[in-house]
Order: sequence, then C-alpha cells, then structure tokens
Amino acid sequence: MGADKISQGGVNYKAVDASYFERRQLRRHAGVFTLWMMGVGAVIAGDYSGWNIGLADGGFGGLLISLLVVGFMYVCLCASIGEMSAALPHTGGAYSFARTALGPWGGYTTGLAENIEFVLAPGGNMFFMSAYLASITGTSMDWLPVWWIGGYAVMLLLSTRGIELTMRVLVWVTVAAILVLVFFFVISIPQVDVAKNALNIAEGGGLLPEGNGPWLPFGMTGILATLPFAVYMFLAVEQLPLASEEAKNPTRDMPRALLLSVVALFFLAVGMLFFSASISTGAHALSSASDLLLDNFKALLGEGWAKVLALTAVLGLGASFFAGSFACGRNIYSLSRAGYFPTTVSVTNPKTQTPDRALVTGSGLALIALLVIWFLGGKNDIAFMGGFLVSMIGFAGMISYLLQSISFIRLRQRYPSIKRPFVSPLGNFGAYVTIVVCLVTLGYLFVNPLYQWAAITVMVWYLVGLAYFAFYRRHRLVLSPEEEFAVTGGEHGQSIEAVESDLATQPNHA
Repeated sequence: MGADKISQGGVNYKAVDASYFERRQLRRHAGVFTLWMMGVGAVIAGDYSGWNIGLADGGFGGLLISLLVVGFMYVCLCASIGEMSAALPHTGGAYSFARTALGPWGGYTTGLAENIEFVLAPGGNMFFMSAYLASITGTSMDWLPVWWIGGYAVMLLLSTRGIELTMRVLVWVTVAAILVLVFFFVISIPQVDVAKNALNIAEGGGLLPEGNGPWLPFGMTGILATLPFAVYMFLAVEQLPLASEEAKNPTRDMPRALLLSVVALFFLAVGMLFFSASISTGAHALSSASDLLLDNFKALLGEGWAKVLALTAVLGLGASFFAGSFACGRNIYSLSRAGYFPTTVSVTNPKTQTPDRALVTGSGLALIALLVIWFLGGKNDIAFMGGFLVSMIGFAGMISYLLQSISFIRLRQRYPSIKRPFVSPLGNFGAYVTIVVCLVTLGYLFVNPLYQWAAITVMVWYLVGLAYFAFYRRHRLVLSPEEEFAVTGGEHGQSIEAVESDLATQPNHA
C-alpha cells in the first residue's frame, strides 16, 4: 500500500499536503460569554414561535410536563456533549464524537443527521420570522418566499465579513432577544389567570370560554404528542461544539457554555409557556397562532404598541437564524474538510477565514427545502408548514442525540484514558435518559399521522445521504483533525505515513 492512500473500516483516505489545510483554516475568537450567548441564541427562536402548536395536541398541562421531561433530557445531553467536546475539541461536533467512538460509518450517520437538522433549523426560524414580518408590515403571506431570500442574503452578507462581526452581531441580538422575553414576562403578571386562560381547552380540543378545563385535555397521549414541540424550545443548543476551533479555550469554556445555555433556556421556556398561556389570549387561540408574541402583545398593550414590540421580537428569531446558519456552515465545513462532502466546499475565505462556500451551500439547501414544502401545501396552510418544519427538525435532532449519547457511552468504553478536562456529573445515566426520551419521541413521530410524513421525509433525505456515502464518498476521505484523532486512538499531529504504520498494527486494518 502506497503512502498516498490508506484504508480502515471500509473507507479509504487520500493523502493531502499542508496546503490543503492552509486553505481551510478558522480563526479563534470566542470566549465563554460569547459561546453562552451563541448557545442561547441558537435556540431562542423556539420561544418566539413553533412550540405553541403543541398546545393543540396536549393542552397546557401536557406541554408543561413534556417541557420538564425534555428540559432534564437536555441537561443530560449537554453534560455528555460537554465531556466529549472538552476531550475532542474539533469543529466537527457530533460527527467528531461519533467518528472516534463508532467509526467512519457512525461518524457520518451522526454528522448527516445533524446536517439535516442544521439545514432545516435556520430555515424554520426564517419561516417564522417572515410570518412575523408579514403580520407587522401588513404584506400578504403569499410573499413569504421573498422574505426568505432577503433574509438569507443579509445573513450571508454579514457572516462572510468575518468571525468577529458574526459573533458580535450574534451576542448583541441574543441579549436583546432575552430582554424582550423578560419584558413580556413582567408586563404579563397583572393579567395572569391560569384557570381561565391556560386551562380553556376542553377534552378533545374544544374551547372553554370560561376556562377551568382539565390539565390534560388529551390525557397521557397529549404528553407524548407535545414532546417534539417541547424539544423545539431547546433544539440546536448542541451546536456549540461546532465552534470549538473558533473558541479561545474550548476545553475549558465549551462545557461551561453548554450547561449555562441549557439552564437559561429552561427558565425562558417555562416562563414563555406559563405567561403566554395564562394571559387573555388563552391557550386555545395561542395553539394556532403563527406569530404568538405579536398576539400576546396585542392582548396586553393594544394594536399600536404591539407591532412596535413585536418588531423587536424578530430579534429573537434573527438570533437563532444567524446562529443556526453559523452551525450549518461549520457542520458542512467539517464534513467537507474530512471528505464526506465534496472537499471544495470547505475552502475558507483567505482574508476572513470564514467558510463562505459552506455557508452558501447550507443556505441554498435550506431555501430549496422551504420552497418545496411551500409549494407542496405550506402556501395554503401556514400552520401546517410550521408544524411540518418543527417535526422534521425534531426528528433529525432526535437521531443526532441518540447517536451522540451512544457515542458518549462507547467513547468511555473504548478510550477510558484520554484526557477529559470536564467529566459529566450524570455519567452514563444521563446518556441513557437521553436515549429513552429520543426513542419515545421518534416512535411517536412515526405513528402519529399528523407528523409521520415529516418523519418519512427526513428518512428519505437521510437514506439518500447514506447512499451517497456508501457508493461514492467513503472512498475519498481525508485525514482531517477529527479523522486523524480517531484513526490514531487520540494521538495528534501524525503524518499519513505514521498513520499508515499505526493502522497496520490494528486488527480492523483493511
């Protein structure tokens, strides 16, 4: 076997010279506060839209219970990811963890699931943001695709200017989005009436004008049905490790930022559910709102001030849109740099060192997905399109979480001696909790006729991606930092000749 090519585990690596990685460099910039705001910003759009659709399936009590369950699951997940991100501080994130623990097939299947999630998540944020903007400006919902194209154009213009500007915008927009939610909580207090407003959904879903309905109008089934919508209030916080190679001290700051983010998101999510459902808008009307914060501000302050404040609410959606697009670009960049996607996509801008090609690729895929769903039925039913997107994002996310939790357990078994600057206080128990919740959520998405087509759509996308790897890309991989760490058992900086020699001594050498 020549030094220009090595094989392992059914995949082939080609040799590259130093210039390959010189054209794919990222710049370190983020500290713990920036990472924390990135984590919150990636998700905060879930407080502004999408989650409320779950009220139609589980009522206030069902959604509250699922929110508590899902919140604990995310604490478990982030503790596991925090340990892995400190031990493997690469920009590959979930793909990197699974590649080391489960081999190249495990790495790609995990990275692909995360890729689908991160292509769709900012697309979903853009969809909900466009609905807000259409309501505020009085433009027709038929023009939503124009908002999408304009939004992606602005994001690309800012994101390709450099990591410093991107993260500065993310931090300040996220801080503003948090302050908008806190302001909403405070002004809602005088109007809170849980019995009358939050419990105004009757058994089976009808309206109770005077409230005092059941906590679980759909029974225990309602709790299961609302799991995907509770997930939407946390989904994408796990994207933080994708910024590892742009963090100043990833081994120290990444676990802290992950756990700080999930705790902040939990309190914001509970507050948003409680105050939104408990004011005069009511849970029943809220369950079908496409711009729920606008409706809430109208109930509290009247039409005029509501539109002004709802315009600031777009900041929350914008924060998640920018953070999600950032994550999508870094996910595509890392998979491309390792050869799982075409390697030309991972070339970075020589001046700003931003992965411009990856950002453009992710944006193009998201716009295509939005337009396909729009013309297949979303144009005639905005609520359907919102629910369909949330379900697709949640399904892809659950696959990613499931595989990351398995990777966490396997990584501890296979590499007990690698340096772990942070150790999950929940250990394997936390990973098993995540696995159980993910399996329940995935199962329900498949059996519920309202969501199963979203799940099937994701699975078709997933299978096409796996076929692409099986028949083509697995023979064209590159020893990127993630791959080199995996094939050398945690040893860094080896040349391809040294890696070839190392692999020759391993039982699974092909």
